[in-house]
Amino acid sequence: MNEDEVQVKRRENEEEATRNRARILGFPYLDTREFENEIPLVKDLLDVKQMHQDFIIPLQKGGGEEHYQFMVTSQTPRSLIEKMRREYNDEGERVDFFLISGSAYKVFMLRYDPPKQVHYDDIKIAGEGDSETIASVSQTLAQVSTEKVFDFLIDQADKLEASDIHIENMRGEIRIRMRVDGILHPVANIDRDRYRIFMGELSSRANVSMASNKPQSGHMQKEIHRDGATHLLNIRVETVPTMYGQDAVLRLFNFDESLLNLDLLGLSKEELTEINEVISHPRGLVLMVGPTGSGKSTTLYSMLNALNTTDRKIITLEDPIEYGITGISQIPIHTNDGGSFAEALRSVLRLDPDVVMVGEIRDADTAKTAIQASITGHLVLSSFHANSTSAAFSRMIDLIGVNPIFSSSIRLVMAQRLVRKLASSKKERAATEAEVKYIREVLKDASQDVLSGVNLDEIKLFDPVVTEEFPFGYDGRTVIMEQLIVSDDIQAFIRGDVADINTDAIEKAARKNGMLTLEQKGVLAALRGETTLEEVSRVI
Repeated sequence: MNEDEVQVKRRENEEEATRNRARILGFPYLDTREFENEIPLVKDLLDVKQMHQDFIIPLQKGGGEEHYQFMVTSQTPRSLIEKMRREYNDEGERVDFFLISGSAYKVFMLRYDPPKQVHYDDIKIAGEGDSETIASVSQTLAQVSTEKVFDFLIDQADKLEASDIHIENMRGEIRIRMRVDGILHPVANIDRDRYRIFMGELSSRANVSMASNKPQSGHMQKEIHRDGATHLLNIRVETVPTMYGQDAVLRLFNFDESLLNLDLLGLSKEELTEINEVISHPRGLVLMVGPTGSGKSTTLYSMLNALNTTDRKIITLEDPIEYGITGISQIPIHTNDGGSFAEALRSVLRLDPDVVMVGEIRDADTAKTAIQASITGHLVLSSFHANSTSAAFSRMIDLIGVNPIFSSSIRLVMAQRLVRKLASSKKERAATEAEVKYIREVLKDASQDVLSGVNLDEIKLFDPVVTEEFPFGYDGRTVIMEQLIVSDDIQAFIRGDVADINTDAIEKAARKNGMLTLEQKGVLAALRGETTLEEVSRVI
């Protein structure tokens, strides 16, 4: 039984109880369900204060041959009813009273006295050392009504385009921080009463227990209505017990299927061409590597969207499912409850998919199963934890050993980071002597094609400029991507033809074949004025 059916059943039970109560009290019973939202309201007969105080509502106003009618509840004072009968009879007017349910009374009172719309100040992100803004936001959160405070916080985080909300127990208070453009910012300090409200909502919506002494994972969704448009927010919830209570992190995924597009990731023409060329093949293994929060999932989903045509069968195995995509069979894998990517992958291969995405390769069994699938007529996409493309090969060899089948299956490895983009308020300047030396060293073996349009003799960089519109001088984030196409030289490492298998050796071979590293891509982005060297250093 869904929630609507539960509400209908509950109301039916209440009306039946009111009908029985009316017989006991000697009042005619009135079932208002068919007209309570449409019947015209009777104005200027009773004031709203009395209607709240005495649980009485006018139904019809007298005059001419009509008579007065009022709706009352079991909480209406009998003395008031008798007094009104006498007064109206003394005036020669007829008056009747009908007993209605408590739910009916609430519906009418919402029409007579609708709740006032309260508008709260938007949350602002505090700069370093800005205690006044934190105090102001803390005060705003304290003022938001109990039933709205949790939704208000999520709505504000979405409005700020935050990727996650951190609720952290301190000794005397609760700290709330939000990650915006990859940077964690203090937002507010709240008392424990508010904290209990937040955690109570999380408990019921995300199906996590606040009494648990173990880390938990949950999931919830929320529709966001803004400026006449609606979008669905997927929220991953992680909780962990700490010294002072349960800490929680809410990861926000703004689901908009139209945004899952490779053309919108800010990749160069060459990068897009390489990706499209690889994923157009009917088989092979494509790995996406990088730390948590580097945008791996968005890139993988964008690839799936590009492949999502009516002539392909696409299946994903995810823990958890972060975006729902039309036309793709998405299977949740509950690894915390004993689920296994490898076991699920072996099962779905019997369904003869053209493309399979494995949420993450975490163990040798999953790796070997994915490799086997990729050489038997399936295109397999997956994520893998490593710092760079070269490190991914070293880690995979450590995981499964030297494997000739792996060398023939792996086609492309991509490492990705997200760096903050400079806002339009940026300011140009000449690079310092140390910066010039660093840039020339990083780009010393880059090809002339890569360096076309780059003046290494007179290097210019850009700094962020703080304005009211851009309080940190940045506006969003952009992708920095390292792509390693698997050539014969790289395959030699995987097959074990090269004795010295290490990250540096693999990277050296890849760079010789024209690969640009994350650091080189970041420096080139800084030279184009998209970001700063400090941001590249922080992220890469």
